[in-house]
Amino acid sequence: MNILILGSGGREHALAWAVMQNPKCDKLIVAPGNAGIAQIAECASLDIMDGAAVTVFVEENAIGFVIIGPEAPLASGVADRLRDAGVLVFGPSEAAARLEASKSFTKEVCDAAKAPTAGYGHFTDAQAAKAHIRKHGAPTVVKADGLAAGKGVIIAMNEDEALAAIDDMFGGAFGGAGAEVVIEEFMEGEEASLFVLVDGEDVLSIGSAQDHKRVGEGDTGPNTGGMGAYSPAPVLTPEIEARAMEEIVKPTMRIMAERGMPYQGVLYVGLMIKDGLPRLVEYNVRFGDPECQVLMMRLGAQALDLMQAAAEGRLQQAQVNWGDDHAITVVMAANGYPGAYEKGSQIKGLEALPEDSSNMVFHAGTARLDGAIVATGGRVLNVTARGDSLQEARDRAYAMADQIDWPAGFFRRDIGWRALD
Repeated sequence: MNILILGSGGREHALAWAVMQNPKCDKLIVAPGNAGIAQIAECASLDIMDGAAVTVFVEENAIGFVIIGPEAPLASGVADRLRDAGVLVFGPSEAAARLEASKSFTKEVCDAAKAPTAGYGHFTDAQAAKAHIRKHGAPTVVKADGLAAGKGVIIAMNEDEALAAIDDMFGGAFGGAGAEVVIEEFMEGEEASLFVLVDGEDVLSIGSAQDHKRVGEGDTGPNTGGMGAYSPAPVLTPEIEARAMEEIVKPTMRIMAERGMPYQGVLYVGLMIKDGLPRLVEYNVRFGDPECQVLMMRLGAQALDLMQAAAEGRLQQAQVNWGDDHAITVVMAANGYPGAYEKGSQIKGLEALPEDSSNMVFHAGTARLDGAIVATGGRVLNVTARGDSLQEARDRAYAMADQIDWPAGFFRRDIGWRALD
């Protein structure tokens, strides 16, 4: 079968790497891809936000299965356009993608499903939002209601920070995503992510992970899109996972189906766990990045079979075959990230690194220029390794990271510290 993956980041490189291992894959095209993806698959210049253009491309290239990586094309209805044309696609409809595209929508669905989550208020003007903060105090969490590329969440530890966050959001710091704001109760505990496949009716857990959002070691400094991740998440025990599925995931999916927007694709379930009880932090409607990298490293070729089963409504017969292994990914980012950073710096030493089932460098923001690999984004490389223990995987990942010659980049040296401590 010919397969098309939409996207250009580390998540899509990891998906492509896993899909290519499956003998079902005759030809793989990734649009638009990046320099790392181009080493294993064909890359195509295509506007992935244009559902009509994607549909024409699929027809011209005899594509049998489309996997949509990022949230933006999902929220804009690209999956709907493909389904209307009879194309098999992995990813939710525009209506179902509101679980990520609108924080207030998610809260309302959780209320209907009686899913445990943080208390909240939804605001469309700054003065009402500030009045809420002054009444309820801090710490609190201020979220842009819409899609903000993973950056529209401010954890305010005092009232001044919360009020400043309101000014930033309504002032346009996050574009249209901040035109409406959700203010949430601050939840204490340990965060973990559960990944669940859904086919409209049935659900199947395909693994857990924990990521490091803060830019600095010891989980300090500004929030980023993620500086590293590891799988499985020790805090997400089988008992807690089962509770999250029964109390959060299944009721939410039932409400979505009842409202005429059945969910199909992968559901990223962000959880806060305290005293053995999970509460929902957020839903995302796609694989996390960099969590996808560690999941694909552990799943390998079966990832394609599982995604296809979800797309075809066959999850009831599907199962995940897990090894007793661990994976970790270390993000190498451009100096200055998540603030201002320069693009175009050259990265050397990648060709000498191993590429196998236990060692991979997934490209997130790269291009090839005059034969050299150059950085084109903030988060640029995902140095990923697998091992019998988390420590073994970590040692392998950092051994690779230390061989990469990129003075314009940096990485944290403590990824996985919570689990290892």
